[in-house]
Amino acid sequence: MYIIFFLVSFLASVAGAICGIGGGVIIKPLLDAVGIMSVSAISFLSGCTVLSMSMVSVGSAMQRKSIRIKFEVTLPLAIGAAIGGLVGKAIFQSIKNAFGAENTVGIIQAAMLLVITAITFYYTWKKEKIHTLRLKNMAVCIGVGVLLGFFSAFLGIGGGPINLMVLNYFFSMDTKEAAVNSLFVILVSQTFSVMQTIFSGNIPEFEFMFLILMVAGGILGGRAGSRVNRKIEAEHVNRLFEGLMVLIMLICVYNMYRFW
Repeated sequence: MYIIFFLVSFLASVAGAICGIGGGVIIKPLLDAVGIMSVSAISFLSGCTVLSMSMVSVGSAMQRKSIRIKFEVTLPLAIGAAIGGLVGKAIFQSIKNAFGAENTVGIIQAAMLLVITAITFYYTWKKEKIHTLRLKNMAVCIGVGVLLGFFSAFLGIGGGPINLMVLNYFFSMDTKEAAVNSLFVILVSQTFSVMQTIFSGNIPEFEFMFLILMVAGGILGGRAGSRVNRKIEAEHVNRLFEGLMVLIMLICVYNMYRFW
């Protein structure tokens, strides 16, 4: 199981760094499907992995300066995402306490992720025909960020396909530009999310070795994914992104059946 958790975190982080989806959107449903750990524990471990991966990926992007992080847009988004993340974590904990069953929470998470991923897949398929916006209002950026952070934290994915859809539609960013800026938003929101979990004392039970291996996988995967992102064309990033969304939807359907 150590090897499985490391490989999942590494490969998901490679794909997450290339596409800008963070990796948690792959790690969370995939490890839920394995079924050897609680939904809460996997959410926390996934968040820590995504945090380590995004640190490496954003640091690499800022060093090479080939694609600029649009701080005038992305910073308010990140602030909003941090706020939304705290709300999402609180609501997740409330629902968990109310139902008292991990399986019920798992079904809700899987169903929401399935719907969000399906909407994003449809948008990606049709985006060439969709007129995009160039929002600059700070209050609107923060509001959009709150929604991103809420879904990210509640679903325990640390980011996800919805980030790229939002950055493309509301801010007219192309695929590779959206990937880097999405990772910056994920970095800020996940930092606050993990800190909130630690300081609130809601850290779920798990074997510490899993955390070490998954964070290591996130760091190594972030480095590898950043290198690949520099070398491949945006069209290839799009194809990988679409393939991952199909995989995520299939896993979500399986998880809904398993948790039922």
